[in-house]
Amino acid sequence: MDALTATNFFFRNQTTFLRGKVRDVYAIRHDHLVVVACDRISAFDHVLPRPIPYKGQVLTQVASLFLDETSDIIPNWKISTPDPQVTIGIRCEAIPVEFVVRGYLAGHAWRIYREGGREVCGVRLPDGLRENDRLPEPIITPATKASSGHDEDISLKEIIDRKILTSKQLDKLTDTSLKLFARGTEIAAKNNLILVDTKYEFGKHDGKLMLIDEVHTPDSSRFFYLDDYEARQRKGEAQRQLSKEFVREWLIANHFQGLKGEVVPDMPNDFVQSITDRYVELYTAMTGHEFVPRSYENVLENMEQAIITELETLNIL
Repeated sequence: MDALTATNFFFRNQTTFLRGKVRDVYAIRHDHLVVVACDRISAFDHVLPRPIPYKGQVLTQVASLFLDETSDIIPNWKISTPDPQVTIGIRCEAIPVEFVVRGYLAGHAWRIYREGGREVCGVRLPDGLRENDRLPEPIITPATKASSGHDEDISLKEIIDRKILTSKQLDKLTDTSLKLFARGTEIAAKNNLILVDTKYEFGKHDGKLMLIDEVHTPDSSRFFYLDDYEARQRKGEAQRQLSKEFVREWLIANHFQGLKGEVVPDMPNDFVQSITDRYVELYTAMTGHEFVPRSYENVLENMEQAIITELETLNIL
């Protein structure tokens, strides 16, 4: 086994199991989760047919780092990481809105802008911008968190109008999202990176707002290299970026955007390897640490034992 495609554990006091696009989520009793970041990869709301070796490890370890680095801004769900691909944490009631913060015109926002749109989620964008230009200030472009299918853009006003959040809650979460983005930007700059855009998800536990899910990973964020950003923009060259966007671009070039009737193209070995290389590159660049790849030998048995031992230590089982 050279990648972890899925898990099928059953723990004592396990109450539910959910398999997401990337993560396998086990609820223990009522207040705790065991989340396994598998090596599956998704794009355009579809899980692609081949797993990406070490992807789950990169996601888990980068998210763990940034949850620790932002815990002074808002409490988060993480308790511990007993395995390179596992996080044990607090089970929260998820708020069904993703808070997407954008500091640059890239990705989804650029595609809207390129087609003539000048408004994203109720935020007006100035004329005359080019792809990857820095925005006058970071903007928040929320999306509804769909249980299946595509997430949908939504404005801050619509969040209030639909009574998804109160004005006070929305103000708190938009302010927190901008503070998290500022912290991520600061840490990225120390590592010669630009945090271009990212998403934050929040939940409630015992009435308290908490940061949940992953933070500043290549699945949830886009990064450019800082040292040659300005030169590339002046020349109109593509930015060197670390994100999952190049996977989307490859799929688009191979006639797949998740639309009805489209077929996911076969992913050749060299492309799968290139995705692994990008994820490892992001880990190294963002953390300043050498990436130590996990062993996939007996991975399921070793992972299960590590989880059980940690749950017993935490007195959760």
